[in-house]
Formats: sequence, structure tokens, C-alpha cells
Amino acid sequence: MDSMITAAARALAGGDPLGALKRVALRDDAPALALRGIAMAQLGDFVRAKALLRSAARAFGQKEAMARARCVAAEAEIALVSRDLSWPAKALHAARATLEAHGDRANAAHALNLEVRRLLLIGRLDEAERLLADADPTMPLPPALRAARELAVAGIAIRRLKTKAARAAFTRAEQASREAAIPALAAEVESASLVLETPAARLIAGGEERPLLLEEVEALMGSGALVVDACRNVLRDERHAIPLATRPVLFALLRALAEAWPGDVPRSTLLARAFRAKHADESHRARLRVEIGRLRGELHALADIKATKRGFALAPRRAGSVVVLAPPVEEQHAAVLAFLADGESWSSSALAIALGASPRTVQRALEQLAQAGKVQAFGRGRARRWMTPPVPGFPTSLLLPGPLPTN
Repeated sequence: MDSMITAAARALAGGDPLGALKRVALRDDAPALALRGIAMAQLGDFVRAKALLRSAARAFGQKEAMARARCVAAEAEIALVSRDLSWPAKALHAARATLEAHGDRANAAHALNLEVRRLLLIGRLDEAERLLADADPTMPLPPALRAARELAVAGIAIRRLKTKAARAAFTRAEQASREAAIPALAAEVESASLVLETPAARLIAGGEERPLLLEEVEALMGSGALVVDACRNVLRDERHAIPLATRPVLFALLRALAEAWPGDVPRSTLLARAFRAKHADESHRARLRVEIGRLRGELHALADIKATKRGFALAPRRAGSVVVLAPPVEEQHAAVLAFLADGESWSSSALAIALGASPRTVQRALEQLAQAGKVQAFGRGRARRWMTPPVPGFPTSLLLPGPLPTN
């Protein structure tokens, strides 16, 4: 490798893409193409970056497997940053295996971290944890890679509601970013750590509500209270969880009863909350009795529902209190807005993968949000992307996106 290529690589490692381009901008050999592609990615021109990296991979040829694998890893990072979740994950896994086989442990670790970040983005926490567990924590890594690894560890801890572990990982990431002396990396660590100081939910109890930090949410889950979690549509105490995400009517009734606890809720209020019935007739009242019976059956391990003169009341079996944990902001298509709140541009197909919803459902939501002026689109066809500026106080997908821990 000649001196100009070496100097350009060092400039990129230090976060200086313009310095790298000064050395290789006019060269078309394979190493120069690869470095130009990475430089363009750092400057935000992802389309040009992907084209250069693919050209570099072809120019390296079949005999230079390690160099080709590095190009694949770089393209995978571009796909992740640009929220192209349809990019083939198997290609990154194969590239990591090639890098490990050739002894390039640093780039193999980088590829593994990219796999973990993608799994976190789509909510597959168990797989992300298994991948991190496979990595050797004692292996010496450059500071930038150590920071990236700690960000992944913190991301898992946040989603598991382990705030102490997350805070410790953010501290290690901050130390590593200072060693790396890359301003963009330091800014990323600082921005990611703000989730611990941002309201993650609202506590509704006794007719009052207040915001909760993630640390307070963790404490609430171990407090012995019966928690109606409106972030995930789950009823839980310290030992049990009853999911109702697929039973929206039952969860609407449960939430109304929990918000009124220890008092009861009039039948007319339950009809309005669960069925949106403005003028209830006998058929509505009959349906309410049926749904209350179904809700009793679902909740029998944790609570009972007692009939009163006015309506119904929730009666916990063991817990001494009942609270509702609600998202900081509740509105239509809040889940879509939560992902867009990271400030990145998303395709509708990527949002569908992350949300586990059909592409058409996501497209309809985006169209409605665009009509309301809450999101904006640019590009056409498959290049169309959606984004919105971060909304103050709005929860991003990092806060409470996945299943709650069961122990």
C-alpha cells in the first residue's frame, strides 16, 4: 500500500474525509475507490458512496477477499445509517466471517457491531445480545470501535430497563470517544446518552399525572404496583405479565378502570372509551358485559373486576396500588413518529420492517402525517424518504420500544 493510500486511511480513521479526498480524489485504483466511498459516506453523500464502494469491490477481484469484505462492511454501515433495512444482512454476516478468517479482527468487530445495531433497530434484542456475547470483550480495539461497542451495550441495557448498566456503558463510550478524538463520534455518544435524562413515559395515578425518566420507570416496575403499561399494552406486576396488544377493546377497558382506581367507572364512560359509542343502546350494553367478562378471564391471575351501581371497578389481588404507564405523547401514528424522531430519513419499507407492520399500513400513516404537516418526503419511487425534525419531548424508538423484561 503506497503512502498516499496510507495517509488517506489515517485521515478517515481520524474523521477527516476532506483530508482523505485530497489524497485520493483523482485515483481510480481499487483502494482509492474504497477510501473515496468511505469519505463520501462521512460527508453524507450515501448514493455516491455506495456506487464507489461497489466499484471498489469489483476492482479488487475474487482473489482479494478481505478487501472485498471490507467494502461490504462499509456499504452495510451506509445502509444502516440511511435506514435501508432491506439491505441483505446475510452479506454482512458473510463479510464478517471472511474478515475473521483472514485475521482482520478490528474490522470483524466493526462488522459485528453493525449487525448488533441493525438488530437493535428492528427490536430483536435477544439476537443482539447473543452476538455481543460471542465477541471477545478482552480483545484490544481502537478507541472508535470501543465507543461503538459500548453504545450497542447501552442500547440493549436501555431496552431492558437496566439504567445503571446503560449509564456505565455510556461512561465507557464517552471515555473511548475522547481517546478517539473524533468530534462526530463524541457528539453521537452525547446525543445517545440524553435518553437517560429525557422523559420516557407518564405516570397516571389518583387522577394526576407526571413524567418519568427511564430510571424511574425501572423503579416503578419493581415497586410492587400493578402497572397498566400503555406503551406496550401489557398488565404486569413484579412476577407476571399479561399481554393485551392484540385485544385493543379489552385494553381500553382496563386502562379506563386503572385510571379511575380505587374508584369505579360509569358504564357510559366505558362504552365511550372502548366502543366510541356516543348514544349507547341495549346492544352496546350487552357487548360491554361480554367484554368485561372476557377481561375478567384475562386478568384473573392479577386482578378482578367488580360490578358497582354505576359501573365497574378494578380490584387487584396482591398489589397495593394501580398505576398507568403511558407514552409521553399520545396521538395517532405515534409509533411512526417515534422512529422518525431520530432525525434520520426513512423509507416506508424500512419503517414497515422496524414496526412489524404492512408496508401499505405505514404508507397510509405517512400520508396522513404529511397532510397534517408533521412529516415531509423527498425523492421519488424507491428513493423516496421520510423524515421530521426531532420533536421536543417526543419519545424516540430507543426509549420504550421492546418487550419489558420478564424477571
